[in-house]
Amino acid sequence: MREMREAVHIVRFVPPGAVAPSVGVSDGVTITELTGVTRLGELLRLTSAGLRERCAAADGPVHDIAKVRVLPPADGHMEVWAAGVTYQRSREARVVESERAADVYELVYDADRPELFFKSAAWRVTGDGEPVAIRADSGVDVPEPELGLVVNAHAEIVGYTVVNDMSSRTIEGENPLYLPQAKIYLGGCAAGPAVRPAWEVADPYDLPIELTIRRGGEVAWTGQASTSLLNRRLDDLVGYLFREDSFPDGVVLATGTCLVPELPFTLAAGDEIIITIAQIGTLTSTVVRGKTAMSWLADDQSRRLTSP
Repeated sequence: MREMREAVHIVRFVPPGAVAPSVGVSDGVTITELTGVTRLGELLRLTSAGLRERCAAADGPVHDIAKVRVLPPADGHMEVWAAGVTYQRSREARVVESERAADVYELVYDADRPELFFKSAAWRVTGDGEPVAIRADSGVDVPEPELGLVVNAHAEIVGYTVVNDMSSRTIEGENPLYLPQAKIYLGGCAAGPAVRPAWEVADPYDLPIELTIRRGGEVAWTGQASTSLLNRRLDDLVGYLFREDSFPDGVVLATGTCLVPELPFTLAAGDEIIITIAQIGTLTSTVVRGKTAMSWLADDQSRRLTSP
């Protein structure tokens, strides 16, 4: 067993010269492979205690993290789900953009049952340094920086990651029933760069979040907030997600946003989105427009359900 340094992360990656993904434990400088593990979903079948033990026993090949291709923390049959209207700021933004149905968002903010919706299949999720897309049929589009819960098959929160829940304010603002079209599309979800184990984070309700959007080398928008503003308990969100559903290979649950650029701001092709959540990581994406620019996802072998 190798002694691990502080700031441990679980990483999906492609080793130099390889095609098939691997999974390992990183200290930020090197990655130690978890021998025999090819998918994150395999680890998420374990209990929290079993996962911690497996990570501590990492003894496979060691790679320089600067020389590998880091992949998003979702694979195989994993899914990404999201919660909405969990912060005061997101409630206000939804009310502003949807004049005809503002009371819907007001009511769900204080309701016992949270808003939960499917966000992405694993193969559609992009990672750090990869593109995200704005829809070609939308006029106002924004990133939504969110703390992502990495939840195992036993409904235990075993880690955290950064999620960018891309959103069309134009489409959702027309009618709340258009939410799936505003949220679920090719290039509409990014996550990463890795999973910070839950046992490494003392208080997930006190994590600063920063969003910066750069355009032409200049800052076009920036803002800061914190998970301390969250109006929901994390275990409550997980409880509702698992109430009548199951996730044998685990799931990533984005917990809602507290940073929304004010109208009429909208993303443009070429923008750089930088999301940092303290203790968790920094997720950087470049904006493209339309699904044609994201067609490479369907051919990327690292996104397949099984290794090539």
